[in-house]
Amino acid sequence: MEVDDSLSNGEEEEEEDYYCSDRDSLDDALQNDDSYPQWTPPKASSSKVITQESLLAAQREDLRRVMELLSLREHHARTLLIHYRWDVDKIFAVLVEKERHFLFAEAGVPMLESDDLDSSVSTSTTMCDICMEDLLSSEMTKMDCGHCFCNSCWTEHFIVKINEGQSRRIRCMAHKCFAICDEAIIRNLVNKRHPDLAEKFDRFLLESYIEDNKMVKWCPSAPHCGNAIRVEEDEFCEVECSCGNQFCFSCLCEAHSPCSCAMWELWTKKCRDESETNNWISANTKPCPKCHKPVEKNGGCNLVCCVCGQAFCWLCGGATGRNHTWTSIEGHSCGRYKEDCEKKSERAKRDLDRYMHYHDRYKAHTDSFKLESKLKETIQDRVAVLEGKYSQLRDFSWVTNGLYRLFRSRRALSYSYPFAYCMFGEELLKNEMTKEELLIKQNLFEDQQQQLETNVERLSQLIEEPFEDYCEDGINKFRLKVINLCVITDTLCKKMFECIETELLDSLQFGFHNIAPYHSKGIEKATELPISWAAKSCNADNFQNPEDPTHGNAHVA
Repeated sequence: MEVDDSLSNGEEEEEEDYYCSDRDSLDDALQNDDSYPQWTPPKASSSKVITQESLLAAQREDLRRVMELLSLREHHARTLLIHYRWDVDKIFAVLVEKERHFLFAEAGVPMLESDDLDSSVSTSTTMCDICMEDLLSSEMTKMDCGHCFCNSCWTEHFIVKINEGQSRRIRCMAHKCFAICDEAIIRNLVNKRHPDLAEKFDRFLLESYIEDNKMVKWCPSAPHCGNAIRVEEDEFCEVECSCGNQFCFSCLCEAHSPCSCAMWELWTKKCRDESETNNWISANTKPCPKCHKPVEKNGGCNLVCCVCGQAFCWLCGGATGRNHTWTSIEGHSCGRYKEDCEKKSERAKRDLDRYMHYHDRYKAHTDSFKLESKLKETIQDRVAVLEGKYSQLRDFSWVTNGLYRLFRSRRALSYSYPFAYCMFGEELLKNEMTKEELLIKQNLFEDQQQQLETNVERLSQLIEEPFEDYCEDGINKFRLKVINLCVITDTLCKKMFECIETELLDSLQFGFHNIAPYHSKGIEKATELPISWAAKSCNADNFQNPEDPTHGNAHVA
């Protein structure tokens, strides 16, 4: 099957070489329907949408796993999870490699015998080591680490830490004690004096599942949809929230593959600031030696005059008099160009031309994507016309599949230009390769890019044809063209991503760049995390240790 074959409607003699079978095309590239018995259901989404309602369920699931494995109370399990950034697998790995004592000591979880967990004070009165007052045992509280202070001192300590934003890991007040305080005791003491602050404390504990978890991040939509996204496998991926926002999970910017996050940051900075305007000014103007404003020469004479009235030599920028002859300028003689200034000017022109080359093509494909996005309603109207004319042709999903293939391919093509700008420039990957190696790799990439661009334009032209006017035989031929061209563009997208990952990025010695993998069916849409039985029916008693009478339960603020 040749990539560069013509797609003209009238050239039927090329169809034999150009088209592959309808059956193979649907299996390889397009979304199938139930009419094909060999179709298998797609793999479940590996990313989940966590709403405000399911946040507690998601958090409790990880708490339950750690509590069951280590036989811990809830607040100790939470302390471990917050310390290890809610990475349950890492907790298990540390437990196996360095054993239980090291695991607990690192996270600030005290290892005490069951007899030491009794929070009651043996004597009727006890002196608080903070305020130095003798108080009744009912006014004192002992933490799991064994340190006992009065309720008033504990409360003041907790209030200060919560206001400082340290709600997730409030340490014991005792000198050189790194144990984390019991969240139930914190909640109970603070609630007596400041109920609003106790709710804030609960909210911080709940949201720590997102704030401290590298595999869970807030959706960056604006205005904020209130959802978070959890990924199961790779944090270098692109996801779509249930609100419709598509973004890079790693940097939370718009989806930008095949650019790495560092490349996209450089490109957006380049587009956002005035660096290229400055390049043009540097290449085409000279600063006035008096007012320092940029001056552009509009004639052949090398004696130029600024609007402030100052005359100067265009060759060297030195101030001069206003009179001049064929051989000299009054009050000045520079003799020749300064080589470093000439090189600087030429470099600025070259950098500007290079940037404009990639920016123009990036913007052209981005604009095409926006215009093609408006085709959806037109395509639906055309399909409705065909369904009325040809009732026997019951399936027209290939049309919408072709349109979505165009969207995905156009998007990948548009972001390939910022990638090329960063990959083959000197700003980000300087000294990674020799000029000869860089040129070979650039030619390899541009060949892949050009093939993809050619077929994306073909698919775009094909989709825009008024196919609703075709006869039944014409519709069948048009259908084969769309399906096969979808397969071609999908294959070329895969090859371009493979080229980037294996031939370009893998060869880097100093830089570390990961890109989101290519998916034929587009950016994965996260599915909503179900509210499990744990969130529907559980209360504090479901998770607490029977030996812990003071155990409390966090709630959604």
